[in-house]
Amino acid sequence: MKKQSTTLNLTFAAMFLALAFVMPFLTGQIPQIGSMLCPMHIPVILCGYFCGAPWGFIIGAAAPLLRSFILGMPTLFPKAFAMAFELAVYGLMSGFLYRVLPKKKINIYVSLVLSMIAGRLVWGVVQFCCMGLDAAKFGFSAFWTGAVVNALPGIAFQIVIIPIIVMIFEKTKIINRSIK
Repeated sequence: MKKQSTTLNLTFAAMFLALAFVMPFLTGQIPQIGSMLCPMHIPVILCGYFCGAPWGFIIGAAAPLLRSFILGMPTLFPKAFAMAFELAVYGLMSGFLYRVLPKKKINIYVSLVLSMIAGRLVWGVVQFCCMGLDAAKFGFSAFWTGAVVNALPGIAFQIVIIPIIVMIFEKTKIINRSIK
């Protein structure tokens, strides 16, 4: 059973990495729309739910860096670099919280929102460090605008679509909270 679970996780993780790689093409390569809709976030968060925290962390860290190296988008520094930390936290936290919180539908939302908050906070810290710890270059206003205001459409879409996907796959027994 362990080998089957590992093979299934590897398969899902590869699929989520591929989705994270190609979903930004849906934004038409317009950076402003991509910043609003956050297309790489969805497959990474789902990877945490489906495959668990370690897989979510790995796919989250790898996706923006691979996309930057291969396609040049997002730019490697500071954007893809900061996104790698942010998405790694999304994958880690969504997988971890989904497994440890009581098995209630509301906790799918709780784990999602807490993961999104943690990832955005980490993104802000990394961006601040990348800007030389200079609040004039990246202060609270820049953080709030980049992490919340500009991303509101993507945040709303994620809060609607991700729990629905998780609940559907829970019903089909494809996703199981007890998989480590």
